[in-house]
Amino acid sequence: MILKGEREMSLDEKNYFILLICAMLGFGLLLGCAKKVPTKDEATKIPVSVIQVKKGSLRETLFYVGDIKADDEAIVYPKVTGKIVEKLVKEGDLVKKGDVLAYIDRDEVGFEFEKAPVESPIDGVVGKVHVDIGTSVSPQVPVGLVVNMDVVEVEVNVVERDLPKIKEGQMAQVEVDAYPNEIFEGMVERVTPVVDLVSRTASVEIEIPNKDYRLKPGMFARIKILIKEREDVLIITRDAIILEDSSNYVFVVKDGDKVQRQKIEIGLHEDNEFEVIKGLGEGEVVVTMGNARLKNGDTVKIIKNF
Repeated sequence: MILKGEREMSLDEKNYFILLICAMLGFGLLLGCAKKVPTKDEATKIPVSVIQVKKGSLRETLFYVGDIKADDEAIVYPKVTGKIVEKLVKEGDLVKKGDVLAYIDRDEVGFEFEKAPVESPIDGVVGKVHVDIGTSVSPQVPVGLVVNMDVVEVEVNVVERDLPKIKEGQMAQVEVDAYPNEIFEGMVERVTPVVDLVSRTASVEIEIPNKDYRLKPGMFARIKILIKEREDVLIITRDAIILEDSSNYVFVVKDGDKVQRQKIEIGLHEDNEFEVIKGLGEGEVVVTMGNARLKNGDTVKIIKNF
């Protein structure tokens, strides 16, 4: 049915409108695709991550592990044979040299003696008590242990290649599981001059002040010995360095997107950071990821900047 004043659209007009709509849709589709197609130059750029050469401080350290022990300890032996008749201390008590720990009734038939004291040979803390009242003792049997914990020490076995680097008086940092994220300061007290023939190691003792007795003998310790420290040096990260034929190289980004292969000399390193002695300047940009496939003069696209 056709309303008055209207006319029916011809077949040619219908086809024209259909073709016009299709043309517009096709043009829009081509325009959208054109935006996603990279240029020839963009397609040849190699994606990389980079960092900037900065100045900072570095410390060369050596890492070892060991067990904490008391700096001074004494096993307590009685001077006479008999039985314990009084016990005056318990584990954890503070004692001075000469304090009585226990009394012994001398066990000799037909004789009467005054009770014999068992005395502490040093100042410290009662670490162990091996006897109770009534226990039979003799000069060959220990009755207790007294430890001086004002200072504790860690003995580490150092491999021979590290021995020339370690000197008495060097600072050390000590960590234990009992106090996570806390560092205790210590010092190298002694370096044994003899290397063990079997293990090829030498003993090094680290002393740590322990006035509050927080560090206990027997704790497992991680030791970091400070060998050298340098300030205001050029620093890059390990992943920027390429080792080739015993030499170290980096790729430096020049003119925004070109890379230049540069030989460098490195010095101290701490964790993932290395000192650059020669070959780079402060503020230069070096490639850290994607450098394994680069060649001198390649064009790059920086996708991550640290």
